[in-house]
Amino acid sequence: MPQRKSTMAKIKAKDLTKEPPRPPSQRLGGFTILARTIDKCRAHLAGTIGDYHFDCPLDNVLFGFKGIKGDNFKAFVATGATDEEIVRWVHENGHRKTESEINKFAGDTIKAEWPPDKHDYRDEIIRSADPSRLGKLKGIFEVLELDDRVTYEKNKKPVASR
Repeated sequence: MPQRKSTMAKIKAKDLTKEPPRPPSQRLGGFTILARTIDKCRAHLAGTIGDYHFDCPLDNVLFGFKGIKGDNFKAFVATGATDEEIVRWVHENGHRKTESEINKFAGDTIKAEWPPDKHDYRDEIIRSADPSRLGKLKGIFEVLELDDRVTYEKNKKPVASR
């Protein structure tokens, strides 16, 4: 454990109680989801993950595509690896993927809609974030990104002038 603390001091973990992780649509190394997963993993290791979850179903879409395990990913991130080193690790571990396969994965995940059994959950997120968007948003990423943006805008507190 002491090694993890000293390792984590070398990297900057976001405090996800104060700011959202990067959006799932942001590509890193060609992959969608990866930048967000890195942010959540680092925050998990640093104890600043807030209400987010590492190794969640969304993270597992990426892990499943690559054939890697969340625990192995977390162990590598805990070494203090940079984004670039993590991208290299993801490319080199699990199932080898061509650039074409990675681009298809990215396109498919960006277009992915909520499964029917999750529509109530999706609608709950939208109602909470921006009820005017109910019925207009179908994509998983667009709903998560709306939720992140609105949640953190609501939580910003104005600083009183002195």
